[in-house]
Formats: sequence, C-alpha cells, structure tokens
Amino acid sequence: MKKVIKLAMVALAVSLVAGCATTEDVENLQNQVNGLDTSVKQASADAASAKTSAEAAEASANRAAELSEETNNKLDQRFQRSMRK
Repeated sequence: MKKVIKLAMVALAVSLVAGCATTEDVENLQNQVNGLDTSVKQASADAASAKTSAEAAEASANRAAELSEETNNKLDQRFQRSMRK
C-alpha cells in the first residue's frame, strides 16, 4: 500500500511539473496580448479616421446636392420666363 501511495505521489508531482506553464510561456502569451492590443488600438484609430472622412464626404455630397437643386430651380425659372415671351 505504501508503494502505491509513493508511486501516486511521484506521478502527481511529475504531472504537476509537466502541466504547468513556464515563465517563458507566460511571457510569450503576454507579448502576443500586447501585440493584439496594439493592433486593436491602430484599428480603432483607423476606423475613427475613416468615420471622420466619411462624415466630411457626406457633408460635401449634401452641399453638392443642395447646389444642384438650386441650379435646377434657377434653370427652370429661366426656361419658364423664356416660354412666356
């Protein structure tokens, strides 16, 4: 019985040592997390920049549409005047 207990203790100790992550493994994982964090921050900055550009483009397009509508109205008025003569 004592031999079985000793063998079980040795097997448990070996499995604990083999199953634990080393400091190097933890450091590698931390480096990967840091790299991903940097990538996420860059992606967020790129998305914010793209959003700002899209908003500016939308404002320009809206202004162009307004100007086009004004021009069309002026042309219609001139056409109507010319038809009255």
